[in-house]
Amino acid sequence: MIDFSLSDEEIAVRDTVRTFITREVMPLEEQVLRNERAGRPALDPDQRADLQAKAKANGLWGIDTPEEYGGAALGPIMSVITEMEAGRTFVPFRFGGSADNILYAGNEAQKQEYLIPTINGDRRSCFAITEPGAGSDARNIRTRAVRDGDDWIINGEKIFITGGNEADFVMVFAVTDPDKGADGGVTCFLVDRSMGWTSQPIPTMGQWDPASLSFDNVRVPARNILGEEGHGFKLAMQWIGNGRFLIPAGAIGAAERLLEMAIEHAKNRVSMGHPIADYQAIQWQIADSHLEIEAVKLLTLRAAWELQHGKDNRHTSSLAKLSGSLMANRVVDRVLQIHGGMGYTKELPIERWYRELRLLRIFEGTDEIQRRTIARNLLKGHVKIGEIG
Repeated sequence: MIDFSLSDEEIAVRDTVRTFITREVMPLEEQVLRNERAGRPALDPDQRADLQAKAKANGLWGIDTPEEYGGAALGPIMSVITEMEAGRTFVPFRFGGSADNILYAGNEAQKQEYLIPTINGDRRSCFAITEPGAGSDARNIRTRAVRDGDDWIINGEKIFITGGNEADFVMVFAVTDPDKGADGGVTCFLVDRSMGWTSQPIPTMGQWDPASLSFDNVRVPARNILGEEGHGFKLAMQWIGNGRFLIPAGAIGAAERLLEMAIEHAKNRVSMGHPIADYQAIQWQIADSHLEIEAVKLLTLRAAWELQHGKDNRHTSSLAKLSGSLMANRVVDRVLQIHGGMGYTKELPIERWYRELRLLRIFEGTDEIQRRTIARNLLKGHVKIGEIG
């Protein structure tokens, strides 16, 4: 009924990605740790560009980008497999050749000005909907855009915006008609940094370096509306839903790498005359971690499969996101425990992963929001218990 095997092409791509991550990216881990502990960027822009160029030379460019835009168009399943492999290192590297999915909703002029340069790596974007008073409750945004002739004037603040410090343009969501509510009164604008918005970094306990964005009478031409006026909230939900399953994919890669470290340490660490791998307390932590990783892997691949086959994958993506976030945090905690005092030191990268993986339970929909979504789908009958397919 179900074939879980990969095609020859999928195996070849996976092995190419794995080899690249192992040979080109993982060797930078020590440097990344030194830089971060010294308060410097993990990688400088030239290093990122060099890595992406090497990846492109290996055919790793635009994994899920349509061929007409120079991508490989391998689909969501391969995107998941690629993200699993990339997640095995904490070096902040991502393969190039892609752009936010909602940029494809732009008209031809917008594609030429924003989409194609982003795919080519000449421009950097960020997605801005979260506000100080509207995090999980995205319908409660207060940033306003008021029509002024052929322009719109935007005022407001966005917060916790990934890539906001580096982006040269933003996809910002603002209320354009308060009387229509979120479903008809929110519009998405493409706003260049040169139009006047500013950003400030927000220090965090991990490597994630978000920004707050400020819009103070920023004038934006009406031609910079992405999609249709008043239909921005739908675009926002498309952006959030399309990539949510990639979060647990990265968590799987990190958890597998951490579990490998725990197994290696358990075999070599001797206590009371025996390797600690001989003790049931350690064995159960290893077994439980492997069990949870494999369960999340199946859920995540199912979410990708549904999207690839044109099915509504939002419910499965929420299941994968919630279970993957919880799994990764349990695994890294067990791995730190297995390493004992050394796991708590900065000599090993476990504490760094510990801080980084905690973010998974917050961004792109908190644990609580995922539970709310899952329960609502069941209670309202959108999802039936026991259904397959």
